[in-house]
Amino acid sequence: MKQNIVKTRLKNSQPVLGVLSNSTDPTVAELCGLSGLDFYMIDGEHSPVTTAQVQDIVRACDVAGITPLARVRSNDAKLILQFLDAGVMGIMMPGVRTVAEAEALVKAVKYPPLGERGFGPVRANDYLLGSMNQGEAVVFANEQTLVLPQIEDTEAIANLDDLLQVEGVDGFVIGPRDLAMSMGYYDGPGHDEVKRTIAGVVEKIRKAGLIAGTTAATGDQARALIDRGVLFCLNSFAGLLKSAAGDFMKGRS
Repeated sequence: MKQNIVKTRLKNSQPVLGVLSNSTDPTVAELCGLSGLDFYMIDGEHSPVTTAQVQDIVRACDVAGITPLARVRSNDAKLILQFLDAGVMGIMMPGVRTVAEAEALVKAVKYPPLGERGFGPVRANDYLLGSMNQGEAVVFANEQTLVLPQIEDTEAIANLDDLLQVEGVDGFVIGPRDLAMSMGYYDGPGHDEVKRTIAGVVEKIRKAGLIAGTTAATGDQARALIDRGVLFCLNSFAGLLKSAAGDFMKGRS
C-alpha cells in the first residue's frame, strides 16, 4: 500500500478537493488525476461498477498520482474488503445512522487490533512481494486508510454526539440532497433550515477534532466551505463536466 496523500493533508489541516464518479472507465480516473484533483472517489452506490473493475480504476489513479477512494453500496465487510484489497485507500459509507453501523465500518476497514479486516496476498499488500512483512503492512494500512461515514438523514443527526465518539472514524461527509429529503424538503437542500442544520453538523464535527466534508458544485463554493472549516470537498464527475461545458459554450453566445 502506498502513502495516502489525502489523509496526510487532512491530518495537517489542509483541504482536499476531488470528484465522486460513477464511471467504470479507468481513463476517467486518469484524466482526473492529471487535471490535478486530490482524490477520485469510485461511486459503488449509484453506479454499475463491479469489484473486478475497481482494480483497474485504482491502477489508473496510481499512474496519475490521485488518491483512490470509494463509496461502497452497503456496509458489508466482505464487499468493503474487496474494494480495499484492490488498493482503495479509504471508504465513504452512505446512510450511516447509528453507532453500531459506524463501528461495523471501522471493523471492516481496519486490520486487527483496530478492526477485523482479513489479510491476504492482494494488490493492496503488494501481493506479499513488497518490502514490508505482514506486521509492518498491517500497521501501515491501519494508519493510511480513511474511514468516512456519511450523514444523510435526521436519525444520524440525532445520534451525532455518539457517532463522534466512535474510535477509528476520521470524519463525516454530509450528503445535502438526501439529508434535505429526510427533513421533508424533497426539492433539494437550498432551504434555510437545511443550511442551518448542515452548518451545525459541521461545527460539531470540527469541535470533535474530526474531518468535516460535503459537496461543492463550484470552486467558489469549495472556497467558502474551506473558510468555514470543511476540509473534504467533493463534486460529481457529471457536475464538473456540466460546469466546464457551460463555461465553454459561453463562447457560442
